[in-house]
Amino acid sequence: MRTVLVTGPGGAGRTTIAAATALAAARPGVRVLLLSADPLGDLLGTPAGPPDAPAPVRDGLWAARVDSGAYFRTETLAFQERAATLLDLLGARKLAGEELTELPGSEQSALLHALRRAATGDWDVLVVDLPPLRDALALLALPEQLRRYLRRLLPQERQAARALRPVMAQLAGIPMPAQWLYETAARWDDELAAVQSLVEDPATTLRLVAEPGPAAAEALRAARAAIALYGLRVDTLVPNRILPGDAADPWLATLVAQQRKCLDEWHEEWPAGTPVHPVAHLGRDPRGPDDLALLGSVPEGGAESPAEDPWPVEDRLAEENLLVWCLPLPGAVKSELALVRRDDELLLTVGTFRRIVPLPSALRRCTVTGAALKDGVLRVRFTPDPALWPRAH
Repeated sequence: MRTVLVTGPGGAGRTTIAAATALAAARPGVRVLLLSADPLGDLLGTPAGPPDAPAPVRDGLWAARVDSGAYFRTETLAFQERAATLLDLLGARKLAGEELTELPGSEQSALLHALRRAATGDWDVLVVDLPPLRDALALLALPEQLRRYLRRLLPQERQAARALRPVMAQLAGIPMPAQWLYETAARWDDELAAVQSLVEDPATTLRLVAEPGPAAAEALRAARAAIALYGLRVDTLVPNRILPGDAADPWLATLVAQQRKCLDEWHEEWPAGTPVHPVAHLGRDPRGPDDLALLGSVPEGGAESPAEDPWPVEDRLAEENLLVWCLPLPGAVKSELALVRRDDELLLTVGTFRRIVPLPSALRRCTVTGAALKDGVLRVRFTPDPALWPRAH
């Protein structure tokens, strides 16, 4: 399944571009699903369907709206049922569905759940209208992070002893975790693994939508390093709402010049293999398939497996007794980088983004001796630990 994740700075028109992308991909024999948390009826020119249920838009295209409120109520009530015994022991009064108001974080959970369901569906192309850029990157990193937390807090090797839990509780006099807790953790891990697999699939790419200007340029600069940090791939940069270049009004001409300057910078900064596809301003908010078609043929894009390891390890043992881990972080600034080695993991922070990654096996037997950022690549130097490194005979 081809997956296009559409995001960009807030207010850049990412929902419109997501709809145009889905519309362009829909054709006979191709099943396309458009996912969004926003109502899509007016934009697509169709009646709004029920939340979370794909509704047909035209031949080959379906659309579904993610309802975070309904998802929160359903999950909360289901959790109460699974934890009924514990809640009764605590004397808790159960909550009714009509009194539940969704809490912060429910939107992210609902979207992850919708992605998991879409990943198991019979779709050829999945187009997802993600939240604004910073929130979208945090969302896409969430499955990997949450799975790590689950492994640390509820190790699978401890679950293997669940048959002995009642006996251990009597002998030790210590309450042992209930079976439902491990079953819930296992279900969460399965769902998160499915979403993580979708995000990491070579056929999944990001489509960045931005209205050219100083604020968008800064947002994209900061995002480039985070995109590389999380191993995501950009298929197209879409500068949106491009003004006509023949404006006679001085005020409008100033905005046009600002957009042109920003576009020139993006052409220079982004890799040659990243298409830049400007979309003209219609002079109004797009409504319906005809308006979406006027935006131009938004490319469907393509994704291929990387030809080589994006984070290679350079072998300099013979010359300098070093191994160098090369981490491409385009747009990163030295002052915004932080690097910590903890056991067999590397805690890497880029601005407000952080990722904890396991070290390659060879580097686990080494110590970190330095790091340098040059030309958008962070090179971390490792020296073999004599106590762990095999000796040559």
